[in-house]
Amino acid sequence: MRPGDALMLLLAVLATLYAGHSLWTGDRPELAVVRAGGKIVARLPLDRAKRLEVSGPIGVTWIEVQPGRARVASDPGPRQYCVKQGWLTRSGAAAICAPNEVTLQLEGRSSTYDSLTY
Repeated sequence: MRPGDALMLLLAVLATLYAGHSLWTGDRPELAVVRAGGKIVARLPLDRAKRLEVSGPIGVTWIEVQPGRARVASDPGPRQYCVKQGWLTRSGAAAICAPNEVTLQLEGRSSTYDSLTY
């Protein structure tokens, strides 16, 4: 192995690490967007704690926001998939409570896609 080969190998490793870091670490979320029946009912900043009650066709869904994260705290749906997702912390992450038609999605400064196009 020649010195030029070692340099190229080092550059390739550094480029791979940089690409991995920049492409797989999502944008820091700033807002929690809550929809009910397809319409936006709240845009909550993620810099302070808050609880939100959202009414849907089968009952009330509770959304909880803490600094830097948000979750569906409770939902009247039978399978509780959106509750089991836990805390959402990455921009573009979403929790969908299908039976109650309530969704929670985190948005960052440079959100270029949403959960449907991802």
